[in-house]
Amino acid sequence: MRVLITGSKGFVGRNLCEALKNIRDGKDRRKKYQSLLPLTIYEYDRDGTQEELSFYCSTADFVINLAGINRPKDAKEFMEGNRGFGEVLLGLLEHHKNTCPVMLSSSVQATLQGRYAGSPYGESKLAGEELLFDYAARTGAEAYVYRFPNLYGKWCRPNYNSAVATFCDAIANNREFKVSDPSVELELLYIDDLVAAMLDALLGETRRCCYEGLECVPDAAGRYCYAPGAQKATLGEIVAMLEGFRDARETLVVPDLLEDGFSKKLYSTFLSYYESERFAYELRSNADARGSFTEFLRTPERGQVSVNVSKPGITKGNHWHMSKWEKFLVVSGAASIKLRRVGLDSDGNPYPVAEFVVRGEDMRVVEMIPGYTHSITNLSKADDLVTVMWANEPFDPENPDTYYEEV
Repeated sequence: MRVLITGSKGFVGRNLCEALKNIRDGKDRRKKYQSLLPLTIYEYDRDGTQEELSFYCSTADFVINLAGINRPKDAKEFMEGNRGFGEVLLGLLEHHKNTCPVMLSSSVQATLQGRYAGSPYGESKLAGEELLFDYAARTGAEAYVYRFPNLYGKWCRPNYNSAVATFCDAIANNREFKVSDPSVELELLYIDDLVAAMLDALLGETRRCCYEGLECVPDAAGRYCYAPGAQKATLGEIVAMLEGFRDARETLVVPDLLEDGFSKKLYSTFLSYYESERFAYELRSNADARGSFTEFLRTPERGQVSVNVSKPGITKGNHWHMSKWEKFLVVSGAASIKLRRVGLDSDGNPYPVAEFVVRGEDMRVVEMIPGYTHSITNLSKADDLVTVMWANEPFDPENPDTYYEEV
């Protein structure tokens, strides 16, 4: 398939082009996309020539028109850029008698409803939509018009036309920002969800809808198309989440990462705005003569991950938990891990000790069982022992559930 993407250097264009290149180059081997191969990508942006655009229009099997004007110096440029370029593009397709499908990236502002009433940008987008619908009726070409809500994700330009990008950039890099009205609610669509919908369109799998005011209503007979996955959040909620992500380097708290959840997508977006010198950060380590214990991650629902370093010959632990359980994974060195059930057996004797000798190369997990006192000893006389430890709950100094008893 030969795909022409206009506006290829923009936020959506870059993400879509990279996704298509992964398919073209065999890096994305998902079966559903193999029917697109062999794949040729025509990238066109404002620095392209008319001759290039004409050639692309003569041979393309699918056109994705992402080109547009968002922030002109003069409002008149909205119509010139958003409808005017559409005239050029469709004129070239018609000149070459190429009736391939055409997708247009429009905006919910084209509804001209609510706060978008009288919007010059919305009016220009609506004019572009009608231009494409007229072209489709005249030529028989398939027309796919997507009215995008607010978009967010990696590579979106801050301080331009995305509040999420602006907040991400400012909060990640300690820049000043303002929130005019925290109660304003946005409908938000993640860039990967949008790209997935564009790839589906190439496969002929579009989702149709109509509009009731600003609301997108799925409708198999609808005039428009939509990308599923849009979610709503207020500006205040977004800023609070982003500040929590920033603070996670101190609190070590991993946010909610449920599949298709807003928090997961927003966190991925936030991370992409760190300047490179901020990619790395230090952890607080509790160190003494025995070695060190460093907490790495903690979650409200999935426990805590820590790194334990023991000096040669040192034994740590010798305690047990009522309810807490842990997993020990030695990643460097050799250890003796011992467990003994707390209390006495029916004969009044201590329960037997279970011992596990594990080494870094084993990649063998040993479980610390509730009701069993346990210890870990570095068997080396020269080298440190490094163990990754996971506990099912973060340590709470007010309720430690840790009781001393030698194994």
